[in-house]
Amino acid sequence: MFFNSFEFLWLFPLVFAAYYLVLALCKPERNSSRWDNYLLIAISYALYIKWNPAFALLLLGITFVTWGMALLIERHEAYGRKKWIITSGVLLSLLPLLFFKYYHFISDNLNVLLGACGIDSGLPGLNYAVPIGISFFSLQAVGYLWDVYYQRIKVEHNWWNYMLFVSFFPQIASGPISKAKDLLPQINAQRTFSETGVIQGCKWLLWGMFLKVVLADRLGLYVDIVYSNYDMQTGLTCLLASIFYSFQIYGDFAGYSLMAIGVGKIMGFDLINNFNRPYFSKSITEFWRRWHISLSTWLKDYIYIPLGGSRCSKLRNYWNITVTFLVSGIWHGANWTFIVWGLLHGIYQIVEKMLGVQKSEAKGLLKFGRIVFTFLLVNFAWIFFRSPSLSFACDYIRKIFIEPGSSIYWGFSTTNVLIIASLATVLIKEIVEELSSFTLINSRYVIVRWATYIVIVFSLLLFGVLDSSQFIYASF
Repeated sequence: MFFNSFEFLWLFPLVFAAYYLVLALCKPERNSSRWDNYLLIAISYALYIKWNPAFALLLLGITFVTWGMALLIERHEAYGRKKWIITSGVLLSLLPLLFFKYYHFISDNLNVLLGACGIDSGLPGLNYAVPIGISFFSLQAVGYLWDVYYQRIKVEHNWWNYMLFVSFFPQIASGPISKAKDLLPQINAQRTFSETGVIQGCKWLLWGMFLKVVLADRLGLYVDIVYSNYDMQTGLTCLLASIFYSFQIYGDFAGYSLMAIGVGKIMGFDLINNFNRPYFSKSITEFWRRWHISLSTWLKDYIYIPLGGSRCSKLRNYWNITVTFLVSGIWHGANWTFIVWGLLHGIYQIVEKMLGVQKSEAKGLLKFGRIVFTFLLVNFAWIFFRSPSLSFACDYIRKIFIEPGSSIYWGFSTTNVLIIASLATVLIKEIVEELSSFTLINSRYVIVRWATYIVIVFSLLLFGVLDSSQFIYASF
């Protein structure tokens, strides 16, 4: 059930009603938290089974492995035994991810490599789909296991509570990746209906929907046309399409995250905010504090810091940054384009550290210039992220720099007007909120709030691309 589908519009109100009916009927003294958790587990698995019943077994298997291994870690005090358990648990939990997501990439590259050496390997290709959200719930489960190993949290003995932690339906498809210390206490806690929480959740849900169907999907119409026949376009058109893609992926992913947070809030949960206006960053280091915050936090806690973080020599620190962003690129997809995208961000950060850019202050025109320059660096890397192959990305970039031309493809005038209007709306809102405490959707003035709601709803109905298109990050 994707948040931008018509199915969601009629099904979620039923889920909402059933959930709060259970809360109302089950009194605290009768352990109501148990029954509402059972209901949420049933809903989460029912939705996942709807996507693919077999993959629900995979979700259940990863949940059982990490839960069981955490219990084993708790039982043993010997360091050697614990290390063996954590290693086995992490490998078993990530094995399905490695197989489903990277088998074809590994086998294809091995076939090419061995073929160049005159060896006919004949590794078979397999026909299967990648389970939706496998990267997200796998990392969330492995993060819990590491936290237990490092004694950051206590083991969750209640199987049902842990089962809900891994499968919670608002975040399972595309995150955010929750830490056990944040989500498990909320699952264990007694929850009640909160009018304030429901209203705030609906606001986030509404704005997230706008970012997805009015901004991202509208931009996607232009981006797909240009990328599908870039060789027939001018370099200026390719540059414009790359900039549009930067905002498309932001609207798509930030939109999903806001909707997930909104649905969670409506159900009484506080999920981590995944975005904080990332395109206003003055450096790549700051960008990763604002973009996909739950993933960057996961990478910092379980890759960067265990490697030594910044508490080591400069060369070792640069190596740690490179490995961390290499993992980030590999996590995003089984393609050399994602690896290059990750390494580019690693190189950006290393250069910033060498120059001390991330620590320097900037005001006025210097601040504006750094924001623009950071955006251009991010935009350049997004070209690799969007491209199907390295050769495609290199040709696309060559087109921009070598054959800029003097004309720009505009397509249909109506689409262009809607693209500019939606982009301007988001930019103005973000600029105002970045520079001041004023907000439209949470304004203290009733007339401003309701005018904003009405404009958003009418924009969704009149200008939104209501085709239930899949979220970009659902494939990761």
